Amino acid sequence: MVFLSFLQALCDVSLAQKSDVDKAVAAAKEAFEDGEWGKMNPRDRGRLIYKLADLMEEHQEELATIETIDSGAVYTLALKTHVGMSIQTFRYFAGWCDKIQGSTIPINQARPNRNLTFTKKEPIGVCAIIIPWNYPLMMLAWKTAACLAAGNTVVLKPAQVTPLTALKFAELSARAGIPKGVVNILPGSGAVVGQHLSDHPDVRKLGFTGSTEIGKHIMKSCAVSNVKKVSLELGGKSPLIIFSDCDIDKAVSVFFNKGENCIAAGRIFVEDSIHDQFVKRVVEEVEKMKIGDPLDRSTDHGPQNHKTHLEKLLEYCQIANMEGATLVYGGKQVQRPGFFFEPTVFTDVQDHMYIAKEESFGPIMIISKFRSGDVDDVLRRANATEYGLASGVFTQDISKALYVSERLNAGTVFVNTYNKTDVASPFGGFKQSGFGKDLGKTTALQTMALKITKPT
Repeated sequence: MVFLSFLQALCDVSLAQKSDVDKAVAAAKEAFEDGEWGKMNPRDRGRLIYKLADLMEEHQEELATIETIDSGAVYTLALKTHVGMSIQTFRYFAGWCDKIQGSTIPINQARPNRNLTFTKKEPIGVCAIIIPWNYPLMMLAWKTAACLAAGNTVVLKPAQVTPLTALKFAELSARAGIPKGVVNILPGSGAVVGQHLSDHPDVRKLGFTGSTEIGKHIMKSCAVSNVKKVSLELGGKSPLIIFSDCDIDKAVSVFFNKGENCIAAGRIFVEDSIHDQFVKRVVEEVEKMKIGDPLDRSTDHGPQNHKTHLEKLLEYCQIANMEGATLVYGGKQVQRPGFFFEPTVFTDVQDHMYIAKEESFGPIMIISKFRSGDVDDVLRRANATEYGLASGVFTQDISKALYVSERLNAGTVFVNTYNKTDVASPFGGFKQSGFGKDLGKTTALQTMALKITKPT
């Protein structure tokens, strides 16, 4: 097995410009309005998407290897989650192609059997997709599969630092028989490609996953340009509440995908009676983790995605130390080639601190105590954030679990588990974590228009 230094250039990738955006959007528009895709029977469309999923499965090891060297995800996770869930997503939405239907509505109660309205759901056209660097292929799948299932065409901008699996996906799409112009990949910068997609008058829907700051800017551009539909999955600071009656073996968490995970438990509240035991168990688990080359099948923790992000994590820890949080473990760059950062644990985190409010997007666990029995107070603290992407609770008391889950202000609440997503379950946030959903049966409908017909 050949390992990489992860400081060498992998390849050169062309940088798209505004003229390339115009060409891609024009191709997508033609494929939708005049091409084979726009006229295709939904079942035939589903068959092609199934074929694409089969090709992805045939090439899953290649895709996982590309994803690993491009993003830094460990190979075992890239194969199972980054690639595995992507394949599941395309298969799931392929099954929806011929099941998107309208309804018939009686409109005159005096003659209900003779006066009807019927509705029809129609694709809206060109959909732009802008995805982040933490799950390059999976984020592509979550958004692209729903658009294609509904009969739309797509223009996708991968993150500038992780374009490679998107380019391989384009190749597999062509091999699957997806018609020309339906899938378009534009590697490039957000300032040029992302902005022009947001402004483009022929784009009818834009899906974005990324920071809240950029999401606000995109939303404004989409409104000013042509009032295009938009869905946003933005930042998070997901609270996880751990009660003393939990199964602590399940509650102790490791750092999934190097902490580069939008629903990572950004702040953990632990009941004071088990706080010290919990911290001890966390450190024991972290010490077992093997940090190293992500292509090595025995590695648990790979490098951060890029240098700028590593530097932000180091700064984040400096601020935590200055504000008085207790560094229990980690907090430093690993002394080896590559952008490796130690899994890090902070305790004694107070609500006013920077690290209690801001997302690190890295392998940094933030732990705060709460008083035993004071459920409403810890709920108040957990909800005291402008983010609302995900949350969680660990307790063996079902009444307490339901009480807490009903009151956590987040799009997803995990109960006695964490970080478990499924293609059939919708995913999206509240508040400044955005709006709109990925996955689940309603997602394709977000890329469609509802036509209402009222015959006399």
